[in-house]
Amino acid sequence: MKDKRVIRQVLTIYLVCFVARIFEYFVLRTDQTILGEAFIHKLFGIIVICLVVRRSGETLSDIGFVKNDYIRSAVKGLALGLSMFAIGYFVEILILMQNRTYAGIRFYVSAYAVDTNIAKQTSVLFMLICIIGNFINVLMEEGLFRGLFPRMLNSRRFWNVTSICSLLFGVWHIVGPVRNYIDGQSSFQGMIANAVMLIVSSTLVGLKLAMITYMEGNLYMGMADHFVNNTIVNLFHIESTTGTDEMMFLRITVAQTMSFLIVLFIFLERKNHGKKGIINKTESRN
Repeated sequence: MKDKRVIRQVLTIYLVCFVARIFEYFVLRTDQTILGEAFIHKLFGIIVICLVVRRSGETLSDIGFVKNDYIRSAVKGLALGLSMFAIGYFVEILILMQNRTYAGIRFYVSAYAVDTNIAKQTSVLFMLICIIGNFINVLMEEGLFRGLFPRMLNSRRFWNVTSICSLLFGVWHIVGPVRNYIDGQSSFQGMIANAVMLIVSSTLVGLKLAMITYMEGNLYMGMADHFVNNTIVNLFHIESTTGTDEMMFLRITVAQTMSFLIVLFIFLERKNHGKKGIINKTESRN
């Protein structure tokens, strides 16, 4: 009975945050303004996390925002993300060079207004908006899916908890494809294909980030890796003679696949010998 009650609580919190996400994507459409980022529902989610943690009588440290090791863990996450994407960019550039279509790599922020595409923003303001927006994003998503939910589910079976949280994280990303279909920017078949692709890829990323959190005992390495994943593709763009970022999916797939396999290998090697993660710490109290 207790397990069912906790699952209902997790789903209720998820739905509240998901409704806020839908409202921003379909009504406010902040990501289609000059800000270029849907961040209001993320701020709302951060408030929800804080309220739930406070009501439970715990602290943010209990869900992974510990007060030590944040620099070491963050540096490791940045190193993992940057090294994997360096390989992803290299593979994409190599393919374009072989096809004789490579035109260079450019550094700028892409932002979108409601009616037009405002591309190639290089001002410090747009850089700050991009960085702050992505920081808010990883703070909320890691705090919710790798912090609060695993703590609430409080299970001794890591993969059970991780699978639930990662699947919720995957479904979290279907709003974009659905909006594109409703706005007439994609077909129904295209919406289904994009939604399935995002659910699968985001679920796998969620699994990787959960393993990182488990091994580190905090959220910071996962946050840093997540931050690189979201930010680097918004700042570094590969141009070819036929367009810009046409093979972005390949770049991301290479980076995330290698990253997942490396983390999985280390996790399986260390799961009985590494540091206790958030789920382990929860077990030790029971």
